[in-house]
Amino acid sequence: MSSSNTAVEEVESDPYQVAQTIALLALGRRAKSRGELATLLKKRGIDEEVSTTVLQKLEQQGFVNDYEFARYWSESRQRTKKVSRRIIIGELRAKGISDEIIEWVTSDISDDDEFTNAMRFAERKVNSLRRLEPEVAYRRLHGALSRRGFSGNVVSRVLAELGIARS
Repeated sequence: MSSSNTAVEEVESDPYQVAQTIALLALGRRAKSRGELATLLKKRGIDEEVSTTVLQKLEQQGFVNDYEFARYWSESRQRTKKVSRRIIIGELRAKGISDEIIEWVTSDISDDDEFTNAMRFAERKVNSLRRLEPEVAYRRLHGALSRRGFSGNVVSRVLAELGIARS
């Protein structure tokens, strides 16, 4: 047997090394929460004890940090997708972020921030609706803002500010 085969067999026989490789490859594509990595390792057949140990090691080394992940995710989703605090909370929960971290990260999203995000989204969308009947434009913009998780109050304020009234 060649020395390269022996090295491959050693890596394959070490479940900790296999789990770490899977996790690091996943992190190479994009930042992930501890919960996402735990789910991935479980799906790949990694024992829970091995998974826990590897994830703790990756946290200690700074490769996994749920607070930083959640903070970045929240800022990114507000900036690029113009989604509401409620949607961000749901997305972070789905990624396995603890309620404590979610509250910490999203508590600084004010009502004014929500309104600003909704207004920016609506301003981009409204041009494509100008040729439609007012009722249709109202319905479509109202639905688009609602799907992004904005409250009825925020949606109503945005529509009023843009002069899009229900007929």
